[in-house]
This record gives sequence, structure tokens and C-alpha cells, in this order.
Amino acid sequence: MVKKKILVIDDEETILQSVTDILEDEGFEVQTSLDGEKALRLMEGGLPDLVLVDIWMPGMDGLEFLRQMKANWPFVPAVIMSGHGTIETAVKATRLGAYDFMEKPLSYEHLLLTVQNALKYSDLREENVLLKQKTGARHELIGESSAMKRLKEQIAIVAPTDAWVLIQGENGTGKELVAQTIHRLSKQNQKPLVEINCAAIPEELIESELFGHEKGAFTGATTMKRGKFDLANGGILFLDEIGDMSLKTQAKILRILQEQRFERVGGNKTITIDVRIMAATNKDLEKEIKEGRFREDLYYRLNVISIEIPPLRERKDDIPLLVDAFLSEFAGDAVHGPKKRATPEVIKAFMGYNWPGNVRELRNMIERLVILSKGPEITVDNLPPSFRRGPTTAPETQVSTSNSEASWMTCPDFRKARAIFEREYLAKRLAEYQGNVKKTAEAIGIERRHLYRKIKALGLD
Repeated sequence: MVKKKILVIDDEETILQSVTDILEDEGFEVQTSLDGEKALRLMEGGLPDLVLVDIWMPGMDGLEFLRQMKANWPFVPAVIMSGHGTIETAVKATRLGAYDFMEKPLSYEHLLLTVQNALKYSDLREENVLLKQKTGARHELIGESSAMKRLKEQIAIVAPTDAWVLIQGENGTGKELVAQTIHRLSKQNQKPLVEINCAAIPEELIESELFGHEKGAFTGATTMKRGKFDLANGGILFLDEIGDMSLKTQAKILRILQEQRFERVGGNKTITIDVRIMAATNKDLEKEIKEGRFREDLYYRLNVISIEIPPLRERKDDIPLLVDAFLSEFAGDAVHGPKKRATPEVIKAFMGYNWPGNVRELRNMIERLVILSKGPEITVDNLPPSFRRGPTTAPETQVSTSNSEASWMTCPDFRKARAIFEREYLAKRLAEYQGNVKKTAEAIGIERRHLYRKIKALGLD
């Protein structure tokens, strides 16, 4: 069992020694400091579970220490100690975020009771954060199609291990939801899942976000900041859109992944971590490697277990379940009103659409229809024109090769025409290579995985 670490700050060595003896006898790990400024530097190297701090100290007093500590580490609990306590001082300390106030001389029983209560409070708050994190995701993985069953089975096998996971899939397929599900089922589920979107952070700031920075490391760095790797220590770090990270940052990430050690920006102290990594991307990383935009060694480091999420067009049997789940989500408040239902004609129209934006597009569509439709039902009249025109892959795609050019050239709808052309073109090229997908993909210049998806989407398999 890991010992709880308590930092005790007091300018009287006799107080430090007596408090240390009491706490160590109770099984706590104790750090001490005679001064507030040195204590802050100690905390930069590793956070305690609780701080006990005297108010009256030369230099930085206890209230100023508390103010700076809470600015940098708001969730670390602190208890104020004083031999000259007043109600006014206790109120000030409480307003600054102190958990409790103890008067000197400290009694053995009161000290232990206060410490135990403060640690219980901290544990409850952390549990509450974890609970919100677990229940904060809008949905579980929804679907009973064969593709979704395979995905759930794979997650159930991978999650309890310590293996690193690379999650691949198109935009909107639910990569973040898969990462949250793995975390919930993992051994690290009592520790944080720290997420960072590599595509959303400017190149010049991503190192600070990942590794943290020291005070004064660059303009605007007015305080020390812990990075995502530091925050995820003992838990899981989820690197979303890893394919959008620059080669320079990839090199630094690789070193940290190999050594599990790093220094903050502007610092020289080495910080050791124990972090499980999950990464996600919508890009074909093998293609990115060939084109010099992604490091091959980083790819193999991350790709211990690869999970590929199927696009919605490959699991259309799940659409009715997803629609019902989203209709339940957008119900019961002042904006959306009571739960609505989608008519069978609407479901049929949804089944005929290929959803390039995947589940995210479907969810956004349902929210839009719930808000704009009148009455308890969503009907085909509420759908956008593109849905009312019928399926994106229409019956015309079944024409024979003898008149295929005429069918797509004369088709008035662009999407239908493109689907017809793609189907006939790929059918002809596959026939040339006796159905060999690898050779066909090489001949027409697309990735084999992409060709497989096209074959399935266009009904050529």
C-alpha cells in the first residue's frame, strides 16, 4: 500500500520533529520545511497528499504560502497551524482554501483526527472527479452489429492489460469514446484519464502542454505548470489526433515514451512517471510514414495493440439503436421538450445515407431535427433535401457495364453519379486482377485499406 505523503512547514524545529514523529508512527511519509518558499520548491518536485503549515513564519507567512499553493495546486488540501489563532485569521485561511485550522500546542488526538479527516475529504473529492469522468461520456458504445461486437470484444480483451493502444478511425466514429471505455475497464480506472488533442494546440505551446513549464520559462509563464504527462502519472494519457503532431514534437514524445522521464520546459529537474499511453488518429499512419510526415519508430512504439473503429456506413444495422439513444439524450429539458420518435420512413432514409461524418454527424442531425420539428414525431418532411431524394447509393448503381458511362454521365444527382462511376470503375479494375485487392490497389494508386472500405460500401464484396 502506498503511504500518504504529508508536508509539514514550521519555523520551529521542535514542532517539526514532534509532528514528524507522530505522523511517521501512524504510517505516513513526512517531508518538512522551515520556510514557505522552500516548501513551494519542494512541491514542484512532487505533490504531497496534505500540507500542514504554520501561519507565523519569517519571510513568507502561512497565508501567503497558502495563496500561492492554491494558485498552482488548488486540489492539494492544507491545514493551518497557529499559536496565536483568532477568528479573523481562521476566516482568512478558510477563504484562501484551507481545509481546517488547528491551534497550538497541538494535541496528539486532535492532530491525527484532523489529518485523517482532511485526507478522507481529499479522497472523496478525487472519487467524485473520477465518477464524473466515468459518467461524463454521453454514451456507451452503442451497437449490436457484427462490427461493433468485434470492437467490444477487442476492447474487453485489451483494457485490463497494460498494453499501449493505437485507436484508428475516421472523424466522428467515436475514438474518444473507445478510449474512455478502455479506461473504465482498465486497472488504471481509479487514476485519471488525461486527454490532449494534439491537433488543437499550437506548435509552440504543445511542449508546455505535454511536459509542463517552470516559472519564467517563456513570456507569460508567471507560475510553474504541470504538464499532461505529469498529471497522468499512474493513469492513462490519451493523445488524440497524434498524426497531426510535428516531427520535432514526435521526437521528444518518443524519448519520453521510451524512458518515462522528462524535464519541464525551462527546467533541469528530471521527473519520472509511470503512464499508460493511448493514441488516436484519423490518418493512415503508414502512408504518413512513407511521405515523411510521421516517425516510423514512434508508430511502432504506439502500435502495440491496434483498434480500428468501423465507419457508420459499415454498420448501418446500428442506426436505429443510435437514433433512439440520441432521441433520449435530447429529451426532457426546456430546449428539446419530451422525447420524440422517428418514423420508419426517417429510419429508412437514414439507412440509405452513407454518413461521411459518421456517428457525430448522425448525433448532430438528430439534435437539429428534435429542435426544428414540431409535434411528437420526426417525419421525412423534416429531413434535409438530400435525404428526401433517397439513398446516396441508389438503384442506378446496379447498371451493367455496357451502359455504365451513359448512366453516370446522365445522372442528375452528383452523389449518385459518383457512386455509379466508382462502383463500375472498381468492378472493372478488380476483374482485371482476378479480384486481387492488393494488386488492384497498387495499380489504381490508393491504399489497400481504403479500397477494402470502398468495396464494402459499394456492395462489391
